[in-house]
Amino acid sequence: MPGELWFYHLERTTLADALPELLEKTLEKGWRALVRTSSTDRLKELDQRLWTVKEDNFLAHGRSDEPDPDRQPILLSLEEDNANKAQVLFTLDGVEPENPDGFERCCVMFDAADEAAINASRALWKKAKGEGRSVAYWQQSVEGRWEKKA
Repeated sequence: MPGELWFYHLERTTLADALPELLEKTLEKGWRALVRTSSTDRLKELDQRLWTVKEDNFLAHGRSDEPDPDRQPILLSLEEDNANKAQVLFTLDGVEPENPDGFERCCVMFDAADEAAINASRALWKKAKGEGRSVAYWQQSVEGRWEKKA
């Protein structure tokens, strides 16, 4: 079913460390990703991080405000316009998916230290369940691996 929502509860690592790993898994599936945030500063931070994520490698990506967004396997954006035809939407910093049915999967990432983000994610979970959407809750183990909890 299109439009499934997966919730990622960041408890052991930062977004800057967790997101690249999930983006790599997305690309391994042959999917494209749209990463949406509400802050220009966060967008710039992620742009830099993805170029330097590994000493000997990087995650190819672009920004929606740069040329050829449609060619990017990972597109960073302030909007949900799916210019790169992504199958997966990652929402950060409290951004709620506007059109979950436009994606195979929407990944809502939120920080355990941000009470407002936790409350917003709970409300979105309840709304999605009420709409009959497929939802999953992923939590980090002590080792930092993702474990499906619900």
